Amino acid sequence: MKKIPLSVVIITKNEASNIGECLKSVSFAEEIIVIDSGSTDNTVEIAKSYGAKVFIEEWKGFGAQKQSGVEKATYRWVLSIDADERIPKDTAEIISRLVFTSSSEITAYSFCRKNFFRGRWIKGCGWWPDRVIRLFDKTAGRFEGKVHEKWIVKRGKVKALTCVIEHYHKSFSKFLQKVNLYSTLSAIELYQKGVTPAWWKPFVHGAWRFFYSYVLKKGFLYGLDGFVISFCNGLGTFFKYAKLWEIYQTKGNLLFKDESSST
Repeated sequence: MKKIPLSVVIITKNEASNIGECLKSVSFAEEIIVIDSGSTDNTVEIAKSYGAKVFIEEWKGFGAQKQSGVEKATYRWVLSIDADERIPKDTAEIISRLVFTSSSEITAYSFCRKNFFRGRWIKGCGWWPDRVIRLFDKTAGRFEGKVHEKWIVKRGKVKALTCVIEHYHKSFSKFLQKVNLYSTLSAIELYQKGVTPAWWKPFVHGAWRFFYSYVLKKGFLYGLDGFVISFCNGLGTFFKYAKLWEIYQTKGNLLFKDESSST
């Protein structure tokens, strides 16, 4: 495909196993910006080999890290994706048209995210359509949120597209690592917001999250994969509140160290 005036923003840390395929899928963009927060593998080298502009920055939280990349973008239209996401060819063609033809009142586009777990497309567990804003006019909003970051539209409207972005969860162990990371960061965020803990909250919230994912969102239709996803969803919620309780028990002295990783 012919390159188009589009900036792609990706945040990374130790994404050597993912970044190559991700960068291949966005090769239609004129500019690729990678904000790395201290990878110890060869993520940076791989990114540079694909012509990406790489910036090494201290971890600031997901929203701030992505916003830093947006602010470095040369072009008005920005595509934000994670290292474990891919842009299929048909979606790339649609994005290419939108960059040139979008009306002035539409300043952002949302996509359905097609989640694969160990190579299998999972529609249950609340994973479909998993709509996310990924393409936007950088002058019309900004990223906010330290943990579950979102592009907040300040001007214009968001249009929902039917095309997809692919998201790959490659293994049980990687998924569990992500659960541990997000529960830690979420606990810190709750503490900083002044949310008070209770001994029963980990059990109640964790059990409900599992039930919602496995039963109400039909995770049971996906065998062991569906159970693991639902169990980890519940586990992540359990530990979010358990870690919050632990922080309060130590009077804030046991604040967990922030770790960076893409979603």
